[in-house]
Amino acid sequence: MQTATIAQQIRSFIQESFLFGQTDNLRDGDSFLESGIIDSTGILQLMAFLQDTYGVRVEDEEAIPDNLDSIDRIVVYLRRKSDSAEGGAGSGRI
Repeated sequence: MQTATIAQQIRSFIQESFLFGQTDNLRDGDSFLESGIIDSTGILQLMAFLQDTYGVRVEDEEAIPDNLDSIDRIVVYLRRKSDSAEGGAGSGRI
């Protein structure tokens, strides 16, 4: 799947789930936590979305800002998970 497509799907989820449809000029590099878009409960919703949509298991130790705090970081994280899954028994959905 193309990076732009993944980013758009994540953006749509964030807008619908946390911004209630408002675009609010959300940029791909904006921190969800710093901007107050997502709190700790929202991170759990985001993790569930990523697992359901992309078939990746987000391990507890991976639920850190470096992986999940912006659209850009999530795309990189998903690519990294996809690359490691291709070497193993992953689903390869990304």
